[in-house]
Amino acid sequence: MRQINLDKNTKQIKEFIKDYIHNAGKKKGILGLSGGLDSSVVAHLAKDALGKDNLIGVLLPYEKSSSDSLKHGKMIAEKLDIKYIIRDISPMVNSYFDEYAPKADKLRRGNFMARVRMSVIYDLSAAEKALVLGTGNKTELYLGYITQYGDSACAIEPIGHLYKTEVWKLAEKLGVPQEIIEKKPSADLWQNQTDEKELGITYKKADEILYLILEKKLSITEIVSKGFTEDNVKKVLNLMNKSQFKRSMPPSLESKK
Repeated sequence: MRQINLDKNTKQIKEFIKDYIHNAGKKKGILGLSGGLDSSVVAHLAKDALGKDNLIGVLLPYEKSSSDSLKHGKMIAEKLDIKYIIRDISPMVNSYFDEYAPKADKLRRGNFMARVRMSVIYDLSAAEKALVLGTGNKTELYLGYITQYGDSACAIEPIGHLYKTEVWKLAEKLGVPQEIIEKKPSADLWQNQTDEKELGITYKKADEILYLILEKKLSITEIVSKGFTEDNVKKVLNLMNKSQFKRSMPPSLESKK
């Protein structure tokens, strides 16, 4: 796995946030505070980059969300002393499915929830004259563990170049509360959901394989020779290939020429 300079990355990310927002003619940033690792890290970086008065956190609980999500989101906002807004998305989500799709499965409901959350953040961004900060990391983006036009929608991805295991290290450096660092990563779209259970591979293994594919350009055979199972390597490649459309602008006939 690669070794990154945390001090250098911290400085570069803060400058990236500040410059991008100011070049867009804005002063403020806004982000969804899920109470998870990634949004907590971005919030810490953005607060330093923009100042506490220029960052807004949005907490978007659903009636079946883990109570820890709201608790930890508030914890981060209060720790950083930033403005935060709470919007319960339950009425919006439930009214749609109750009326039009009462038998919809959890995946449909989860994707809808992710898109409702981002719709609320974008509406508030207009009210606050702020740019939306993404909270996706490189692992999620390349494995497709994002909802298109849901949590993938943003103006800027401050930690999109960092693997999940690197975000954990950065969280330690920034002083993110330990209970957030240690809890199991989850998109919190349905009860008892965890990232690693859904992906079928741990973040540590996925990061190491992704690094060998993306940075080292190794073949399946070469990666397997380093101690990884062929099944895991193929799983990562399959997730990457199936989610390519999420990382690309929508194509048109003109773009195909």
